[in-house]
Amino acid sequence: MARIPILRFGNLADHARQLNLASYTPAITLQNLVRGVDNVRYDVYLSPRFSEEARACICGLIARNGNVADLILEPPRPLEVRSNLLLRSREERPVAAATSPRGTPAEFKRLLSDLLVEALKAAKQQNNIGVDLLARLAVVKFLRAELTAQFAVVVERCRTLLKSCEGMRPERATQIRDRVYALQVSKKAVLRRAGQEIFETLRETEKQTLVRMRQSLFGEAAGNSYELFLNRLAFTEDGRDDYLNAEHYVMLGNYEQDADRFATMRELAGAFLVSLEVLDQSPDADRVLDGLLNAPENAQELVAGGAPDDSSARGRAQKALLNSWQELLEAQKVMDLVVASYEVVPLLSEYSPAINAQQLKNALVSKKERSRVEALIAEHPRLSGASLQVAIRRVGEMKSGDKARIAGRFLSDLMRYHRDLRRLEALNSALDSVNVIGNEKLRELSSLNRLLYEFLARDEQKPSEEKVVHHVIIKADVRDSTRMTRALGERGLNPASYFSLNFYDPVNKLLPKYGAGKVFIEGDAIILSLLEYEGERGFAVSRACVLAKEMVDIVRAYNEESQKAGLPGLELGVGITYQSSPPMYLMDGNARIMISEALNESDRLSSCSKQARRLLPLGGPFNVYRFRLQREGNNNEFEDAPLAYNVSGIQLNAAAFHKLQQEISLQAQDVAMPTIWESEQMRLHSGLVPLEGGLFHTVVVREARAARLRTSDFAPLGWSDDLYYEVCTNAGVYRFLEQTQAAKAGAGS
Repeated sequence: MARIPILRFGNLADHARQLNLASYTPAITLQNLVRGVDNVRYDVYLSPRFSEEARACICGLIARNGNVADLILEPPRPLEVRSNLLLRSREERPVAAATSPRGTPAEFKRLLSDLLVEALKAAKQQNNIGVDLLARLAVVKFLRAELTAQFAVVVERCRTLLKSCEGMRPERATQIRDRVYALQVSKKAVLRRAGQEIFETLRETEKQTLVRMRQSLFGEAAGNSYELFLNRLAFTEDGRDDYLNAEHYVMLGNYEQDADRFATMRELAGAFLVSLEVLDQSPDADRVLDGLLNAPENAQELVAGGAPDDSSARGRAQKALLNSWQELLEAQKVMDLVVASYEVVPLLSEYSPAINAQQLKNALVSKKERSRVEALIAEHPRLSGASLQVAIRRVGEMKSGDKARIAGRFLSDLMRYHRDLRRLEALNSALDSVNVIGNEKLRELSSLNRLLYEFLARDEQKPSEEKVVHHVIIKADVRDSTRMTRALGERGLNPASYFSLNFYDPVNKLLPKYGAGKVFIEGDAIILSLLEYEGERGFAVSRACVLAKEMVDIVRAYNEESQKAGLPGLELGVGITYQSSPPMYLMDGNARIMISEALNESDRLSSCSKQARRLLPLGGPFNVYRFRLQREGNNNEFEDAPLAYNVSGIQLNAAAFHKLQQEISLQAQDVAMPTIWESEQMRLHSGLVPLEGGLFHTVVVREARAARLRTSDFAPLGWSDDLYYEVCTNAGVYRFLEQTQAAKAGAGS
């Protein structure tokens, strides 16, 4: 550990006690998974279509970043075929086909997203987030291996082309040889750029689709391990690349004699933390120190990013700590190198790769290295030393205040780099436990023994028998249709077209979107079903909730237009029921008639008693209520049959609610809100429902208790144990819940 110099800024421990430090240890834990055929690793088989598209895309990225894209004509072959080709003699090698690479970044991204969405669904079906983590690991391991494999393929194709250069013009042949040579020399740079493009695709896929899908299925708590896949170092050989570090972290020294190499700078940062007395003397002190260095937010907490506000006690403490950190860097004679690490970044695009990045950085602070760099610049007519001289002056003339800001930034960047190196180590350790199978015989052996985890595109999966195992019924009841028909007829209007245009036609257009089917139309009601098949990763209740909500929204929108035209509006009540068994059918000639207890229950849930209608007005934040009336002559007993109110509302049965909890992750929050009473205690459950096309829809379900009422005047007498569930349709409820959750999160932070 580096020796701390004499401090002139008071007791650092006293300053540090005013601050809150975090700790972080990255890890990926795979639980409840079955080991593969070697009893050590997990066997994984990835979608063949994704694998081939990934190979083609990576091949194209390497060719483009290596400036040989126009020389690459033959599409990439699978690994086994490529291996066989490399063993053939020169005479047996085929001539490259005159076709262009078929892999495109857009198609690769689409297939990647589809594959990982299916993996999430498989994890939810098995109720094990480890299944999805395994899929992620397998994808990363496959892509990393293909980066190296496809570079070899590109080089091999270029060599094949070089063998046919005898018939070319000398100038053209020389140009091709130079470009192929440059490709081989710049292998590390080419792989870095291609790897970063793959990383960006993975990150975009995570942010645009997967994070919301995962929250929908598993909630917020499942996201910690996934941070390891959003690490820029994941597609580097060892996490040490001058250009990547310069652009996203800080460029440290590479050699043993370098004063600013990572090991030395980590030791300095560790010594600084030890001086704050934030570590106890336990045997785990090294592990605790490592955890503190893994949390970049600690740098902000300690030195305020190099710009503390000394108008507060907290800011004065941070300023004292920043001065101490800067003094430590100065005492160890690395402060100038730290400054040079940032000042060299704009020079890299101008002077590199002709001049080594480390040489450029050292030239800003070392006269000896500066002379060497200036000599190299003189050897390249296209390079000018002007930018270098400007940077040298800027480093030499930098004031102490500017250095303090850089010292604060450096501590943060060093901790971010430290964290991501540890994340890379944890990722590599997890990758060692994954066996991505590319051999068909090994795949068959693993599959026969039920040891294989297959992650395939939807249309690559084995079709399951069309065997229905569960079903959901939605009944939408249109009220007072007889009265409306009479009113429209008296005005010479067509009731049939009115109902069709305002309700039935819009609902029919929604059915394919949610995979729903029409059971039948029963007078003024429409009954829909959503079926779940054996082996299907379905979200029948989730989709039913969103479909019903959209139906209510459609009716409300049409009612607004009807009122403007002086026409009567429609009143709707919706009931959703789930049954964990398939429906039965009667045959009426060629027509099937569904028989299900869920039909009867959905009828009860969608109905609204006239007595309840007289009791409650329309409007308000909620649209579904249940009441227990006091029995006449007995003040302590209440009627068994509840009084139901459902006006423009959606009511779920208990089985449907519990199935919804299994399908998506619901966040529960107890709230007290004014309803028909001054305040009613209830529980609101919110979650994200995944829909086709990568879309998500928020649903809020209200869990409430039936109120007990006095029969004579309907005065409230408390609450029963009878629970009921409403899918909320009022936008104000959604806003209220968002604001409440945001306020709670703010208070927690």
